[in-house]
This record gives sequence, structure tokens and C-alpha cells, in this order.
Amino acid sequence: MMKLADYLTLLRIVLTPVCIYFLFVPMEHKEIYAAAVFIVAALTDGLDGYVARIRKETTAFGKSFDPIADKILIGSALYSLFMLGKVSWWVVAVILAREVLITILRSKAKKKGLSVAAGIWGKLKTFTQIVAIIMTILSVAGAQTVLYIAVFFTVFSGVDYLIKWRGALFPKKTNAHD
Repeated sequence: MMKLADYLTLLRIVLTPVCIYFLFVPMEHKEIYAAAVFIVAALTDGLDGYVARIRKETTAFGKSFDPIADKILIGSALYSLFMLGKVSWWVVAVILAREVLITILRSKAKKKGLSVAAGIWGKLKTFTQIVAIIMTILSVAGAQTVLYIAVFFTVFSGVDYLIKWRGALFPKKTNAHD
């Protein structure tokens, strides 16, 4: 049975194509509508986890789909901004490559019975990505700088993740003859 936090996660997924629609639709003030929808969707990211913890309603759906919903929202927005000529291809490639790599590693960790919670660097990465996307949608001065900061935290958090989990995910082989 789905809980409130699950519906918030699902709302993030549902709002993603609405945001994308506003980015491409030929109408006045479309950027404001796209940014508003993106902000609401992004707010559900923190809100779903908060609701799940407060109500003690952590679910398998939430654990599985929360990170997927984040990737759908961020990835779709970045790719759309690339298609609109507002973001460089390499920025999208770096951010999406990190997300794919970490998703694969999380899956591997889960199969080994390890829980991989988001650390402070991952949260900072997500925050800076969200701010950069909003600023880029609205063509705010300094958006490019914030986007580069987001790329830095994306790479840094990915490296931090690899360092912290390398022993568990990639155990050293021992030689039986030693």
C-alpha cells in the first residue's frame, strides 16, 4: 500500500514532463511556469523523505523510486536545457554519467546487503544542481557559474562515494597460497 511519501515521490515523476512541456511550448512566460513546476517537483525530493521519517512510513517503493525520481527530474531538465542551447553537452554528460555509475554501484551494494545512504556531498550536489537548473531556466545572471559548481560537486560526491565504498564494493582478492 502506498503512503503519503510515496505519492510525493510519484508526484516528482509526474511533474517532470509538465516542466519539460513548459520549456518547449511556444507561449509567454513559459520559463516562469517551467521553473515553478520544477521548484515544486524539487521540493518533493526533501519533503518525501521528511514525511516518511516523521510518519515512520518508509516503504520499498520509496527506497527504490526516490533516487530514480530525482534522476528523472534532474536528467530530463538538463537534457531539455541542452536541447534548448542553454547547457553544454559535456555538463549533461558528466552529471548523467555520475548518476548512472552511482546507480549501478548502489544496486551492487544492495545485492551485497549494504545500505547506501546519501551523504552530505550527495545532498550538496543535488542542491546545487537544482539551484543551477532553476537559474538556467530563468536565465539568471551567474547561472553558468552555479552550474559549474554543481558539476564540481557532482564529480566530487561521486569520487567520495567510490572512496568510501570501494572496500565493500570491490573487495581485494586474497591469494590462497600466501
